Amino acid sequence: MPRRLFSTKPIGELHEADTANELHRTLDARALVLLGIGAIIGTGIFVLTGNAAANHAGPAVVLSFVMAGIACGFAGLCYAEFAAMLPVSGSAYSYSYATLGEFVAWFIGWNLVLEYTFAAATVAVGWSGYFTGLIESIGTALGVPLSLPAALTSAPLNVVEGRLVPTGALINLPAVAIVIAVAWLCYRGIQQSATANAIVVAIKVGVILIFMAFTLQYVNPDNWVPFIPEPEGPGRFGFDGVVRGAGVVFFAYIGFDAVSTAAQEAKNPQRDMPIGILGSLAICTLIYIAMSAIMTGIMPYELLGTPRPVATALENYPSLLWLKSLVEIGAIAGLTSVILVMMLGQPRIFYSMSRDGLIPPIFGRIHPKFRTPHIGTVIVGVTAVILAGLLPIGVLGELVSMGTLLAFATVCIGVLVLRKTRPDLKRAFRVPAAPVVCILGAAACLYLFFPVFRANWHWMSGWIIIGFLIYFGYSRRHSKLNA
Repeated sequence: MPRRLFSTKPIGELHEADTANELHRTLDARALVLLGIGAIIGTGIFVLTGNAAANHAGPAVVLSFVMAGIACGFAGLCYAEFAAMLPVSGSAYSYSYATLGEFVAWFIGWNLVLEYTFAAATVAVGWSGYFTGLIESIGTALGVPLSLPAALTSAPLNVVEGRLVPTGALINLPAVAIVIAVAWLCYRGIQQSATANAIVVAIKVGVILIFMAFTLQYVNPDNWVPFIPEPEGPGRFGFDGVVRGAGVVFFAYIGFDAVSTAAQEAKNPQRDMPIGILGSLAICTLIYIAMSAIMTGIMPYELLGTPRPVATALENYPSLLWLKSLVEIGAIAGLTSVILVMMLGQPRIFYSMSRDGLIPPIFGRIHPKFRTPHIGTVIVGVTAVILAGLLPIGVLGELVSMGTLLAFATVCIGVLVLRKTRPDLKRAFRVPAAPVVCILGAAACLYLFFPVFRANWHWMSGWIIIGFLIYFGYSRRHSKLNA
């Protein structure tokens, strides 16, 4: 039994899957960098920065982004080595299968469902907040009261002291609508999705640069004092709050992982995957640090804990109100691209898992015309619609962070294992100082994981137990490797 659980998939089979690729190779290095920026820039700036500053780190949310960025930098190097060596669509799941065994691969694949499907739902909830604000801004500009009913723009369930309680709302309708629209685009094809992503990336990066240029003069250094507020309890301010904030904003960095899921659709994955992963990560980290410093500088951090903190920060400055609507447009574009990349990633992981027999074959079907994993896309879309329509952003975001951190830590360990077990493999990109980088990467990810897990252990434990039941009830018996 233990031997079967930890049997690894031969590297040759992964390369055969790449050779018999049924997906279209249409993405170059530029498209992959834009894909990463599309996934990374969005939620971290437009939604999570305010929550992390107001509830956990204060102005030191800048340090939270630095900590999360360092952890992601280590993990990104490891992802780059794997993606260039094994250009397959399963991301961390496939890498784990080749190095640490089937059971670990299933565990990571199950956590990647948290990372992608729950992430799409989380971002859709944030998108709904900015869309509602934009409708109200348009009404104000026209002198007509425009607004959507609160019952149709809020989650009907909230989490209070670990329990789900009704809020009185019916459904978050804008969140449902955007998920359906993006799922349709993903169903149609990767090239159309990449083109749409490039357009919205240009819009949101432009808006962010305009925001920084016009608000820099309003930064008040007094708002940064004290830089690290006095601790008020576990995970609330002090250094512990900075670490907890890093765990929260870690959600913002998951886009570079999504780049690796497009490996089988990259024209030259050995060269382009490291560029896409590390390039998008470096650009986005710098933008995050600059934006978090400006936001906490123009407004006291206590007031940033809203669903749309960037727009909230502008409301204190009448001369900048013209920028508020522009920011809302940029946020809507930015969050749309994040949803798009997340919903591109998950069906491709399901595609790999179904080819291995760990989930039903229906997830591996490819559309005869569009060459996309269309059934998986529909299933992911329906699941994300349910989550986005019913649940609040807080618990969704922290579950995503936990799943992502575990996946990243496993990839870091996997690079070391494969260096030991298969030193003969050709590596187009190699992690520099691999023992140091890999150990630090895994340690940093696990260090950020536990504070978030401590607050949400019952949700995460339940998710893991469900995954184990599916594995031992279905996956182990249908595994092609064990057969």
